[in-house]
Amino acid sequence: QVQLVESGGDLVQPGGSLRLSCAASGSIFNFATMGWYRQAPGKERELVADIAIRGYTNYADSVKGRFTISRDNAKNTVYLQMNSLKPEDTAVYYCKGDLRLGGGIVWGQGTQVTVSS
Repeated sequence: QVQLVESGGDLVQPGGSLRLSCAASGSIFNFATMGWYRQAPGKERELVADIAIRGYTNYADSVKGRFTISRDNAKNTVYLQMNSLKPEDTAVYYCKGDLRLGGGIVWGQGTQVTVSS
């Protein structure tokens, strides 16, 4: 079974940057779409950004212009570049993959991002 492993979460000051990585144990071409979600304490998990197999991207309004999702097919990895971070970006960030041909959904274990001075 394909697994997703996130990394890159950290404590960063407001205005700072982080890059999250989501590495798949197999080919990311197994996934029709891959995305980043986040969940803050006491809140529901929400979509941050996703990217389709053809490269189309989609962003939450709250991160447009600050975050960029990308994929490296050779490394089977999806990235989330986060710039101009705000305290309200603090959350556990999860990688999600939607398997092709109705194969189901795969979630990573999450990585903590804390934005604080």
